[in-house]
Amino acid sequence: MIVVGDTGPLNYLLLIGHVDILHSLFSRVVIPRAVAAELASARAPDLVRKWVGNPPAWLNIHDNPVEDGTLSTLDYGERSAIALALLINAPQILMDDMDGRIEAERRNLR
Repeated sequence: MIVVGDTGPLNYLLLIGHVDILHSLFSRVVIPRAVAAELASARAPDLVRKWVGNPPAWLNIHDNPVEDGTLSTLDYGERSAIALALLINAPQILMDDMDGRIEAERRNLR
């Protein structure tokens, strides 16, 4: 099963040393370039920047999809993650932001 990831869950799973659980739960984790950029930003912890700079084989970084403008209240990473999940027909999304989760659920993403 494929899941699209947002920045927060990946960041925190990395920091607690359990990001590999994603590979045991999902065959593939896909993130948009916007999320990869947030994970690689100067504000991100060193561990997170290094990880995204040399991602595992099970993580796929996808070009940012074209947005339809209906998610303008969310940040760029969340908007891109939801749009990507819809584009590739991923049934699930990893997102910790409540507003993002509400928007994802409105679009039938679990």
